[in-house]
Amino acid sequence: MAESAFVVVANRLPVDRIVDADGHDAWRGSPGGLVTALEPVMRKADGAWVGWPGQPDVDVEPFDFDGMHLVPLRLSAEDVERYYEGFSNDTIWPLYHDVIAAPRYRRIWWEAYVRVNRRFAEAAASVAAPGATVWVQDYQLQLVPRMLREARPDLTIGYFHHIPFPAYGLYSQLPWRRQVLEGLLGADVIGFQRVADAGNFARAVRRQLHYETKASGIRIPLPDGTTRRALAKAFPISIDADAYVELAKRADVRARAAEIRASLGNPRTILLGVDRLDYTKGIQHRMKAFGELLAEGRLSVEDVTLVQVASPSRERVGAYMELRDEIELTVGRINGDHDTMDHTAIRYLHQAYPREEMVALYLAADVMLVTALRDGMNLVAKEYVASRLDNRGVLVLSEFAGAADELGTALRINPHDIDGLKDAIMRAVTMSPAEQGRRMRALRRRVREHDVEDWSRDFLHALATFHDEGDAAS
Repeated sequence: MAESAFVVVANRLPVDRIVDADGHDAWRGSPGGLVTALEPVMRKADGAWVGWPGQPDVDVEPFDFDGMHLVPLRLSAEDVERYYEGFSNDTIWPLYHDVIAAPRYRRIWWEAYVRVNRRFAEAAASVAAPGATVWVQDYQLQLVPRMLREARPDLTIGYFHHIPFPAYGLYSQLPWRRQVLEGLLGADVIGFQRVADAGNFARAVRRQLHYETKASGIRIPLPDGTTRRALAKAFPISIDADAYVELAKRADVRARAAEIRASLGNPRTILLGVDRLDYTKGIQHRMKAFGELLAEGRLSVEDVTLVQVASPSRERVGAYMELRDEIELTVGRINGDHDTMDHTAIRYLHQAYPREEMVALYLAADVMLVTALRDGMNLVAKEYVASRLDNRGVLVLSEFAGAADELGTALRINPHDIDGLKDAIMRAVTMSPAEQGRRMRALRRRVREHDVEDWSRDFLHALATFHDEGDAAS
């Protein structure tokens, strides 16, 4: 197998398997924050990407796609049920998102998580050249860094955690808390979205493992009596801002934005929510606030429409099935109470859209509502800002999204405070063009200056530097 000097390890490959017009298997690039973030990096680095192709019990040989060498890893239906839907998304995801939904702790899921993580580590070790850099991505693979270090001590290993890392009082509930910490500490650099997440991780290490933690790094004792260091630090992720700017300039995308407004009856204000259908996103909270504003007469369906895009997510997990039912009932009730023959209160779209359509929506929307109850970053906020070439529009942003640390001129809200959220929506709807311009220019400057290339460059520079310093010190 070909050896690569740079390897990304992620739960999913950056492609989806489809059947083309001739009935043959084919691949297309898949949407999503992680893929969006890493695609440009992979193309430039000419590296290998190890991941699952997205369908169970499928054997696929390594192949090249769009400038990337892809190494598919086979997962059985049982693996998907226990490692992915079970431990990753019914244990870790709710626990790390402040127990918004109750996590379930099942030993059989943990055993599958260990087993599958080992297979990812073995696959990465087999394609990594001597002295290669391996960058492990996200919560599905928290054990891979240590497994890789044990198998290949010559590697430089980075790990990036795309979701929040919880406070110790919550993290300590995890029955396998020590094993996960030890797994992550196999990396030279462990990256987080927010300074608070890196601090939560360091506190968990101190409380559980009793290792020394300082700004210069975490000191990890080794069996031979020596120590090595690992760095836990915030590296807020971003987007390929230039790609959104170019799309927003296209005449066909701008024409589509005008079509969208016309199809909604050309309301004075369009509110927009774009999320995966997930209980962490606060979709019910924004709908409750919007419904109350209509009921109180502070907004009217003739003037304001809420467009909610909720792309399908983890549809076999019970909590997500219940959430979809709740949201669709809420949409039906609000529309039933407030729709007219010519205007709809909420246009609800339970589907995913290509990037061009999303940029058209961003251009059509006057107000972007990001009401996450807990979010590692929220790239949608940055996508909206990057698309607003006219420096108009208002971003209403939850303080519990990582993006709130960077996007300081957004209207910040606590989504649990429904009255406060309602007031923020009213302020956004009535904001003057001058204030919109002042706020949006600052937001756009931040997103343009700190794009995905800046994120990956910062992380990889820190990884190379810290690894070299660690070698020199040991």
